[in-house]
Amino acid sequence: MKEEEKLCCSHKTKERSEKEYKDLIHRLNRIEGQIRGIKGMVEKNAYCPDILVQVAAVNAALGSFNKVLLANHIRTCVAQDIREGKDETIDELVCTLQKLMR
Repeated sequence: MKEEEKLCCSHKTKERSEKEYKDLIHRLNRIEGQIRGIKGMVEKNAYCPDILVQVAAVNAALGSFNKVLLANHIRTCVAQDIREGKDETIDELVCTLQKLMR
């Protein structure tokens, strides 16, 4: 296993606040609905540009989901680990950001 994989693939868990949990699930439910809508458009032979616009909307929604999740992660897990002197968390965050920027 590469060093990068050791840093980036974790079996950790996180307890989220009820508000954070509901927000993330709500966003994912919306995205799931958008995906089902795109599938329906393909099944009904919708015009390609119409489908592409909906795919762009899903991509934007996923990007927004990632930003919210990353911000929550930095504010909670990363900040707490740094306060506890767990500097390896910085390496993990850098690795995660590199993957997100591919």
